[in-house]
Amino acid sequence: MAVQGSVLGNTLCLYKPFSSPKPILPLRLHNTRGNAKTCFAALSENAAPLPQANSNREEIGRPLANFAPDIWGDCFLTLPFHNSEFESCAKQVEMLKAKVKDMLVASATDPVANIHLIHTLCRLGVSHHFQNEIEMQLAHHFATLDEVIDQNKDHDLHTIAVIFQVFRFHGYNMSSDVFNKFKDANGKFKGSDVKGIISLYEATQFRINGEVILDEALIFTKSELHSIASRSTDSDLTEYILNALNRPYLKDVERLEARQFIYFYEKDASRNQTLLKFAKYDFNWLQMLHQQELKVLYSWWNELDLVSKVPHMRHRLVECYLTAVGFYFEPRYALGRNIYAKMLMMFPLLDDTYDSYATFEELQYLTDAMKRFDISAMDKLPADYLKRVYKTLLDVNDEVEEMVRKEGRSFAVDYVRKEFTKLSEAFHEQARWVHEGYHPKFDEYIKTAMVAAGGNVTMAQVLIGMEDADEKAYQCLINTDNIIYKAVNLIIRLYNDIATNEREEKRGGAVTGTMCYMKQYGVTRQEATEAFKDMIEAAFKDLNQGCLRPTPVPREIVNRVVNYRRLCTTFYMDEIDGYSIPEICIKDVVTKMLIHPIPI
Repeated sequence: MAVQGSVLGNTLCLYKPFSSPKPILPLRLHNTRGNAKTCFAALSENAAPLPQANSNREEIGRPLANFAPDIWGDCFLTLPFHNSEFESCAKQVEMLKAKVKDMLVASATDPVANIHLIHTLCRLGVSHHFQNEIEMQLAHHFATLDEVIDQNKDHDLHTIAVIFQVFRFHGYNMSSDVFNKFKDANGKFKGSDVKGIISLYEATQFRINGEVILDEALIFTKSELHSIASRSTDSDLTEYILNALNRPYLKDVERLEARQFIYFYEKDASRNQTLLKFAKYDFNWLQMLHQQELKVLYSWWNELDLVSKVPHMRHRLVECYLTAVGFYFEPRYALGRNIYAKMLMMFPLLDDTYDSYATFEELQYLTDAMKRFDISAMDKLPADYLKRVYKTLLDVNDEVEEMVRKEGRSFAVDYVRKEFTKLSEAFHEQARWVHEGYHPKFDEYIKTAMVAAGGNVTMAQVLIGMEDADEKAYQCLINTDNIIYKAVNLIIRLYNDIATNEREEKRGGAVTGTMCYMKQYGVTRQEATEAFKDMIEAAFKDLNQGCLRPTPVPREIVNRVVNYRRLCTTFYMDEIDGYSIPEICIKDVVTKMLIHPIPI
């Protein structure tokens, strides 16, 4: 494994993910005392009220949102780091990796066994070590797919469903017709063992438009699994089924999904101990790496001091870094995570200024300045806090540009600037609706609101840290005619609307998608929510379609789009805005991914 970061003593060096081996972010880390348990216990103590932004803010009619405070405090700075433990874990990973690679190579002569192994590696979260081998093996198997799934071979439902999942996951358009053999004369799915039903259910997560058989399979498997779980006396089986139903495959961030699968795999009597041990060590090693990266970001964040300078914004450094890990957790993307987390913090800085603090008159000046995106525009801003907001945006963009300029990637930051300008214009349009008391029809609302959801800004920021992301990739992904663009932006927009509409409306004056839909179509709030869920499912199908080969961008970039889908479903689990209210659902995700290691 070519590790893109190394820890020497207490100094973390994050290396560029491109050609240069020169460290770019050396930072002396304090050898603090404490442990994950005490860190977690202290969270409630850290949730102190935010400082007030302006003593007379209410008198001047600011639309305050009163966001929940940061719940982490200095938690991650107190996590202990032991270089000997880190290096020992890395050695275990390398040793076990060699053994697993031998297993992968040896299994290639049996296509079905090989695909089963690839599936297990993906679910355990360790397939990133073997991308080249897996790519070559699957390309060969797909070219001879008829032989792999020869109808004369009595493959059971579980086997066919796993093969289907693996090929679709890697972008190969394997036909869903393979499931017809599991239907009876009346076109109904036959009963099967639990393993087969679960695997078929997971296969339905890859369905695209027009695949009626998978739509039917989803209805069948959900009903069957609920029935099995309700009458099962096997607590482990029930737990596995309920997890599959509540947190479906592809609808959790990869590290969280891997941890959960490791937990269930350990209970599987047919488990391979080498694979299990490898997955545990790899998870823990990556977790230690991510913890150290987060400490580096804490130093940067504390130096910015936005907590005191811009207290009206949501302070979510940990959640932003969690999002970065959700997009790309692999060691080689250390720079990407650092860049993305920094730039993502600029989104709430701008969003919360438009939505939750600035007056409408002030916003016109800010929007004009965002169009220029130049320090010379700052003097025209009418308030000191706006100047702080604007200068911070410029400074962070300049910092990132300096980090990637030597690699010839300044163009990537230019794309981010352009998308930030579009974002500010969308924010301003929404503010105008509120100011004028205007309630657009849903069709008008969604055009502006999809831009305001920030999907384009997000993808532009994510791609900065990826060597494969050339200008063609930017032009392709940030294209309003691109099926992936439309799907991702619609998903994040509607998830946000479902989770935040009532809170926004109670705050007064906000124009929400739910409100616009109810008005245009004369439906109830619940009916509007159900319609949004149907749109999201349709967008998932479009996204699945757009990720099938051939794609106009490299597979590595396509995978980040898939991970955006995962992040959306994780942050809006149970119809809660996890970013604004992390205490309820994201706190558990953070502790599992970034605080508590897996017991070996």
